[in-house]
Amino acid sequence: MASQSYDFIVVGSGPAGCAVAASLAKSAKGPKVLLLEAGTRNDDKTFRVSGKRWITFMEPNLNWGYKTTPQEHCNGREIDYCRGKCLGGSSAINFGVYTVGARDDYDRWAAEVGDSTFNWKNMQSRFKALETFSGEIARPEHQRYGAPQTTDHGDKGALGIGYAAEWESDLPLILDAFEQAGLPRNLDHNSGNPIGMSLMINSVRDGVRTTAADLVKSAPDNLVFMASSPVQRVIIEGNKAVGVESNGKQYLASKEVILSAGSLDTPKILMHSGIGPVAELTKFKIPIIHDLPAIGQGLKDHPFTTLLVTRNPETNDRNAFFQNPEAMSAAMKQWEADGSGPWSRHGCQLGSGWFKSERIAASEEFKELPAAVQDFLNLETIPHYEIVSGFPLHMQAPQMFQDYSYICLAVLLMNPQSTGEVRLQSSNPDDPLLFDPHFLEHPYDRRACIETYRHLLELTEHPAFAKDTLATVIGPASKSDEDILQFWRDNLGSSWHMTGTVKMGKEGNKDAAVDNAFRVFGVENLRVADMSIVPVLTNNHTQATAYVTGATCTDVLIKEYSLDQ
Repeated sequence: MASQSYDFIVVGSGPAGCAVAASLAKSAKGPKVLLLEAGTRNDDKTFRVSGKRWITFMEPNLNWGYKTTPQEHCNGREIDYCRGKCLGGSSAINFGVYTVGARDDYDRWAAEVGDSTFNWKNMQSRFKALETFSGEIARPEHQRYGAPQTTDHGDKGALGIGYAAEWESDLPLILDAFEQAGLPRNLDHNSGNPIGMSLMINSVRDGVRTTAADLVKSAPDNLVFMASSPVQRVIIEGNKAVGVESNGKQYLASKEVILSAGSLDTPKILMHSGIGPVAELTKFKIPIIHDLPAIGQGLKDHPFTTLLVTRNPETNDRNAFFQNPEAMSAAMKQWEADGSGPWSRHGCQLGSGWFKSERIAASEEFKELPAAVQDFLNLETIPHYEIVSGFPLHMQAPQMFQDYSYICLAVLLMNPQSTGEVRLQSSNPDDPLLFDPHFLEHPYDRRACIETYRHLLELTEHPAFAKDTLATVIGPASKSDEDILQFWRDNLGSSWHMTGTVKMGKEGNKDAAVDNAFRVFGVENLRVADMSIVPVLTNNHTQATAYVTGATCTDVLIKEYSLDQ
């Protein structure tokens, strides 16, 4: 087999992988970096339309199309577990939400691994370096909904994020109604404290979706990108990683191999390289390089479900647009010209907020949690759940709709206590793992889902909201515990926030697979930088955490190899 040699090899071109590869290549010493991606280059700009970012995941060439194993507590359903398969990774197919989470998430991460590198102060500085934030709100009457502080945001990074320039007319109505119903307002959910109802910050700039590809598009020539190059295994000599194998070709790394293939695929590469739980490897006759029981364990994810009500058509103008193919076609031409128009307005600015629940905190299920978990959930910035308003469900399920005057609300469970796993299903490294998140397995999760959905129902019953509601289309049969839980079992989805399957921790911890320098225990020159190592499922939509994880790993590597000199 012919081989090619580089200083660093990065596997996976999602947010973390692109952050690592681009920053290494741009460092002062200019090391030779190879970035390998299993999918395509994805150069089609039409996949970056802001208003269509809710359906990009339906492009089969851009999505691995994974599903979970049948979920015992969800009526045996196999649940979509989408992952991006292109340059940009899942940032190219997600819903364009850019949220950083709670400052207490990162302080807990730092405490768990014993390293201030991961505390909020240091992580926030990296978030700011990654972004160029546009916090402008064009209409004066809307400025009361958002007031981000410049000290909490960056203005020189490659990731363009911010608010949409134009909003649908019913967004202020909903934000006002929820405030009258008792929800506190938050003028910037990316300040480190997400508690309260906010304007969602989007990974969109001037009507165009921002993806991890934006980090590498201006990279120097010492960064080599290869598409259609899935990695089957790491090449290990003795106990040292020296390269990777992809499609029968070998690529060698003189310094480090960094795996950034995500929580579902990084553990697969490790296990097929002989690194993982010895029982799993033995079952499929994979030669054992290092017994590391934590690989594949610790899977966490945010489950969600929805509530949909039809609304007074006079509160919005969606029918005039979505019932008119000619209007949609003309809007596409306008977007292609300058990124403006209806495709930068409809479905482009949502409301979202994170909340605590006194009912959850008072429940027996909460009181039975370990004291340390209760203490964490009681911290100032740590929410129990998230509400998102304005989800354009008709784009994903057009057969359901003829009238587009509706509001779809989503509720996401934060800090779930159910813990899943990923495991081998064969000895073929091209076969996906088996993904079992164990949704709703833990009693706390079931109680929290019941109480959060009941609160959502109460919000929509408040007169300020209910005055424009015509009917409930998607919702439980009643507000009873039994009916709400049954609704979750029938309708729960994954937020695709998979985390923790190659968990970072202190050496000797049974649940840890990498150390605080991202090094895989027991193997030299092999690191992991993606959501699989994050020891805390952050209270956000996790693409931002993936970016900052890659940026943090790069800081560690640049310092260790003196690449900035």
